[in-house]
Amino acid sequence: MSPSAPPSRDAVVTALRTAGCVFAEDEAELILATARTPAEAAAMVERRVAGLPLELVVGWAEFRGLRIAVAPGVFVPRRRTEFLVEQALERAPAAAVVVDLCCGSGAVGAALAAALGGVELHAADIDPAAVRCARGNVAAAGGQVHQGDLFEALPVALRGRVGILAANVPYVPSDEIGLLPQEARDHEPLAALDGGTDGLDVLRRVAAEAPRWLAPGGCVLVETSRHQAPAAVEAFARTGLAARLAVSEERYAHVVIGVRP
Repeated sequence: MSPSAPPSRDAVVTALRTAGCVFAEDEAELILATARTPAEAAAMVERRVAGLPLELVVGWAEFRGLRIAVAPGVFVPRRRTEFLVEQALERAPAAAVVVDLCCGSGAVGAALAAALGGVELHAADIDPAAVRCARGNVAAAGGQVHQGDLFEALPVALRGRVGILAANVPYVPSDEIGLLPQEARDHEPLAALDGGTDGLDVLRRVAAEAPRWLAPGGCVLVETSRHQAPAAVEAFARTGLAARLAVSEERYAHVVIGVRP
């Protein structure tokens, strides 16, 4: 593909389809619309053909109508996680304090703040690259991003005040990491994927601490898998939270919700 002349849509579609991209036409449109120069378009196609996730090729992912910037080494937000945001808004439509734990790009926090308006938003992640990325994505909402391990990263003054605690924790069992799609295995941080032996190590830590941080009636929401869901609900219930499971079959999304009485 010549860097001096804009690659034709057909040439881009053919290159992407040959590389195994299922949605080659849609991806071609996005690449050509995003690239500022013919050389950049050609380079984007090369990176995508080499296996880089589309979101990292174009530098952003769409999430609940927002354009969320993503960067190499940062977990790419999944469209199924929009279900977690919807459940949070349904459960706590008047939340004043929102925390996005294990925030990655900050997509969940940014989406909640955009829907609620005027909230006090805090996000946290253990990964410096994620923290840098999230700061840009929550800036419009006046959000603060903290680096550290789960609740250790948060200001102590938030204890007992959080209306929505969204924690998109890693939940892939360690011995199943190798079964993930190559894009995830090769281009996303292991810490954002690996949930320990049964995939619930981080979820249990969140469940154990959440009641101290939630306001009365506040809720904590965690994404999990279908087969892990019963154990995840039990982990929430053991800490005194009123726990239930919400499921979207269409998006293959399973969200455990715990409410502080």
